[in-house]
Order: sequence, then structure tokens, then C-alpha cells
Amino acid sequence: QVQLAESGGGSVQPGGSLTLSCVASGSINSDDVMGWYRQRPGKQRELVADVVPGGNTPYLDSVKGRFTASRDDGKNAIYLQMNGLYPEDTAVYFCHLRTNRNGQTYDYWGQGTQVTVSS
Repeated sequence: QVQLAESGGGSVQPGGSLTLSCVASGSINSDDVMGWYRQRPGKQRELVADVVPGGNTPYLDSVKGRFTASRDDGKNAIYLQMNGLYPEDTAVYFCHLRTNRNGQTYDYWGQGTQVTVSS
């Protein structure tokens, strides 16, 4: 079983910055894929960035150049540095982990953290 705990959300003015953190506890493998999703008001949940071990992190087009996702395997943690925030970045941000165990794929989600960008 895996538990994910996000932190770092809040309210910020347009152009501001926030850093989200997600710490995973439980049975974690180094090749588990961890990433960030968000759900904007009235929209479906969308992938922001999957932090792929040893690979290039693909980003949602609208956040490229502004957001940076990173991973610290020693802490079982991922981070999302968000700069130059726009009002349309307002969303609940979710940490996600996907793992393969004995041929089965499992998905785990954090509880979500609210990010509000408003003047």
C-alpha cells in the first residue's frame, strides 16, 4: 500500500510562484512513476508532468517553461516548482504514483492541494 501526501498549495497573485511537495510512504520502488495532475474548475483532471526516472520529464504544453518537476528518491518525494503563475493555473493539484507489481499496474493518488492564482 502506498500513501501520498501533498503540501505547498495556497493563494498567490498572478506572476507569483509556489512549490508543491509530495511525499510517498509505504512500499515504493525506484522505477515507480510519480507525477503531478491538476483539475481546474469545471474541467477534467489533466497530467501536468510525470517525473520519469532517468528520462526527460514531459510537461503539459501550457506549463512548459514555467513549471519544473523534480524527484528525490532518497526522500520518496517529488516537487513541482511553479513560476509565472496565471489565473488559469488555479486548480486542485494531485500527486500520482503508478507502480507495476507482479504484472499488475496500480495507481495511487494524494488528497490534492488547492492552488489559487488571483489578484
